[in-house]
Amino acid sequence: MSYDAKIDELGLELPPPPQALGLYKPVIQTGNHLYLSGHGPLQQDGSLVTGRLGDDMDADQGYAAARLVGLAILSSLRGHLGSLDRVNRLIKLTGFVKCTDSFEAQPAVINGCSELMRDVFGADAGVGARSAVGTNALPAGMAVEIEAVFEIE
Repeated sequence: MSYDAKIDELGLELPPPPQALGLYKPVIQTGNHLYLSGHGPLQQDGSLVTGRLGDDMDADQGYAAARLVGLAILSSLRGHLGSLDRVNRLIKLTGFVKCTDSFEAQPAVINGCSELMRDVFGADAGVGARSAVGTNALPAGMAVEIEAVFEIE
């Protein structure tokens, strides 16, 4: 099954590809690698999920926010490539979680994006290397930011 068809089968609705909020490009292609700049948890109304894990958000809410980030990443991929079927594999996700000093469930939060990538691209192509890091602040107050590297055809 194609990855584009998998999006439909899973009933996923991709937001419009996010636009740059500063002086950077959302996607850079070099050879057969795509580097995606940090994406945020973009809601269907265009707003971002904001908050701090361990303060006004729990790990489940963070997981849902990271899943929204994954949808934005998929939208950027499709927007750049024209089709998700050109993706060979996810190489790396780097996730940043805005959280309190005592919050230690960053990996559980970033699983929201990781599990989405696995569901779309499969257990081999959709699971890559990963980092999940806690931080005290993120742009625009967003709760989660994730960047990614993909290998493409």
